[in-house]
Amino acid sequence: MKRILGIFVLLIVVYLATWVMSDLMTGRQSFLSAFNQENLLRRTALFGIIGIGVAFVIMTGGIDLSIGSVICLVGVGFPWMVTELNVPLGVALPLVVILSLLIGLSHGVLVTFLRLQPFIVTLCGLLLYRGLTRGLTNDQTAGFQGEFKTLRWFANGEIPITSGFGLPVPLIILILIAVAASIFLNRTIYGRYLLALGNNEDAARFSGIDTKRMTILAYVICSFLAGLGGLLFVLDTNSAQPVDFGNFYELFAIAAAVLGGCSLRGGSGTIIGVIIGTALIQLLRNMITLVDYIPQNIEFAVIGAVILAGAVGDEVAKQISASRKQT
Repeated sequence: MKRILGIFVLLIVVYLATWVMSDLMTGRQSFLSAFNQENLLRRTALFGIIGIGVAFVIMTGGIDLSIGSVICLVGVGFPWMVTELNVPLGVALPLVVILSLLIGLSHGVLVTFLRLQPFIVTLCGLLLYRGLTRGLTNDQTAGFQGEFKTLRWFANGEIPITSGFGLPVPLIILILIAVAASIFLNRTIYGRYLLALGNNEDAARFSGIDTKRMTILAYVICSFLAGLGGLLFVLDTNSAQPVDFGNFYELFAIAAAVLGGCSLRGGSGTIIGVIIGTALIQLLRNMITLVDYIPQNIEFAVIGAVILAGAVGDEVAKQISASRKQT
């Protein structure tokens, strides 16, 4: 809880700093404009969905590097099917959902039954799914060509709050997912099983927990939310290129989860922490874009530093906890 409070305070500090450097020091109103605030909330919601997914895997002590490629496969594959192959919408949607679930299932089976390292399994997935997408579409951009406006409302629509500001629909979707995930982790026996698995897999297995089933479940949830994210991302942008759609999105998701208190060793983490971590990452990206004297090409350096800081903080917290137990 202290770590979540700390990251929330940092979020407020960065928010105020961005406002000062972008608006007050330049005399503009770019950061606090309704358009920018709505966009910031929308991006936080979209990345928060995939962040919650990877948090489930990290809590088991695993990792998923294939998220960006799953987003690419679904985000490019869905409009390609409905526009190029003329697959009915009622068929294409269930297909991409089932595909996302099967990807997670395959990851979980390879990790549990074949005892392959999650890093290797999902790294191969990262290469496989993007390569498959590029091959199927011949590297051509896929889009909705101005159609399916009703469906696209779920990604780029908004619920009016005032005359100049609306609540992005993806934020509502994120809240629903976050509530469901929190109830699962904190109010069900399976959530306790999942955290116990991350703390000590052997002890969890000896206590009667089906650790293989829980690990598979975590990867299925992760891939399902990555697929949902891919749908929402492409519905928001209207088109996607298989070469770069979803590139490095797994890094944003992992960084948000680690910042939000998910230990890379597993066994700990909160959904609200992941959302706050996601908001901080997107706020930092927004700061880099809006503040003139911050080079925009250092974005990935900032994300790398954030992940490193989270890993260092995790290690320091572990050592402090161990020393207190010894005394």
